[in-house]
Amino acid sequence: MKTNKILTLGATLALLLASSQSMAELSVDEIARLGADLTPLGGEVAGNADGTIPAWDGGIKSAAEAGYPDYKTGGHHPDPYKDESPLLTITAENMDQHSDKLAEGQKAMLAIYPDFAMKVYPSHRSAAYPQRFYDATKTAAATAKLTETGNGVDDAAKGIPFPIPKNGLETIWNHILRYRHDNSIVRHLGQAPVLRNGDFTLVKIVDAGLPIYHLPGSTPDSLDNIIIKFKQKVIAPPRLAGTLLFVHETLDQFKEPRKAWMYNPGQRRVRRAPNMAFDNPSIASDGLGTADQYDMFNGSPERYHWELVGKKEMYVPYNTYRLHSNALKYSDIIKPLHLNPEHLRYEQHRVWIVEATLKEGMRHVYKRRTFYIDEDSWQILHVDQYDNRDQLWRISEGHVINYYELPLLWTTLEVHYDLHSGRYLAFGLNNEEEVTLDFSSNLPESEFSIAAMRRDGRR
Repeated sequence: MKTNKILTLGATLALLLASSQSMAELSVDEIARLGADLTPLGGEVAGNADGTIPAWDGGIKSAAEAGYPDYKTGGHHPDPYKDESPLLTITAENMDQHSDKLAEGQKAMLAIYPDFAMKVYPSHRSAAYPQRFYDATKTAAATAKLTETGNGVDDAAKGIPFPIPKNGLETIWNHILRYRHDNSIVRHLGQAPVLRNGDFTLVKIVDAGLPIYHLPGSTPDSLDNIIIKFKQKVIAPPRLAGTLLFVHETLDQFKEPRKAWMYNPGQRRVRRAPNMAFDNPSIASDGLGTADQYDMFNGSPERYHWELVGKKEMYVPYNTYRLHSNALKYSDIIKPLHLNPEHLRYEQHRVWIVEATLKEGMRHVYKRRTFYIDEDSWQILHVDQYDNRDQLWRISEGHVINYYELPLLWTTLEVHYDLHSGRYLAFGLNNEEEVTLDFSSNLPESEFSIAAMRRDGRR
């Protein structure tokens, strides 16, 4: 028997989902489930009843397990599933047969764009992480709790704080605090604001992050209220080259909002950038993305009510190694109205569904947002965003791969479609870059200081 309906969370828990937030850590019995009937991060180990979702067996834990033992970080990851063929292709003609596994945004894309299609491949629960992160999650789960306002997390470091979430706020914080290495990361990538006819000017970016929350020596007391220190430099086109953004992302944003600075090469000055948050436009996005859409969602959750709807089996972007391949050019991927469906991959996975509704008296261009979050990684895979008329406006997809040299599941490409204009924003393009993501950079914390920003701006 197929189980495609939203899974019940129990009568008692249902009362909590509506509006309340958990203020206490997990029980001993709940923690004991991690690594038993639940994965170390809280997903269900078992597959589904009809076998279309397999049991989790640990994921791909190394480059050798992926079949590429000689792979070195910084390159383009060869596809462990390159020989597979689609199980089915969903189009506007047959989407009604699959509607129970489609998000509203996917249905809209299929209905509006005749050339858009979703190729569904065999499902692989490839997500895997280092054992130290699993251990840290068990430790964090025993003590973690939301702050009184819900805009932060107390008594947690290094691990997922709420592997068995009790409400929407806990669930979104799991995404914000998910693993992205315990050392510095340097990325070489492109961002393309795409016109309706498919034309684009590539914005080339080098960014770097130091995930303070995940550093080996981090403790709740040592974090100094910082999740990550991040810097981004635009290197092309010439009119934008030299623009710098530095961010120190805070863990309790009620206590202390994110700290951000910008360097404008024309002015040659470092300025505070308090507006680099919420619905202010993201850098060089041509108005197609908001600051809090970066990384699928980031920053303070304070402007929304967060409701945990439940868990459901859905078709979501997963293991999309082809979008990361150096065998493709950017022009092979970017087409008018949407990415080239030939290079997209969807799989059936269980996802947590979280509904964010704008609070009374708060302002944001998105009145409502529906998030679909992977049970095996806490990575947001899909978002439907509605305007202030309650009309579906923008659809976001996070195309993920396992960076198996660590291992780590993360996006290789984010795409944000604007249904009103027929334009879209693709972020993370690296097919034509010599270096992609380098997890061996070992940048010191001093590289994320204001002094470093001034030095980088003068280069």
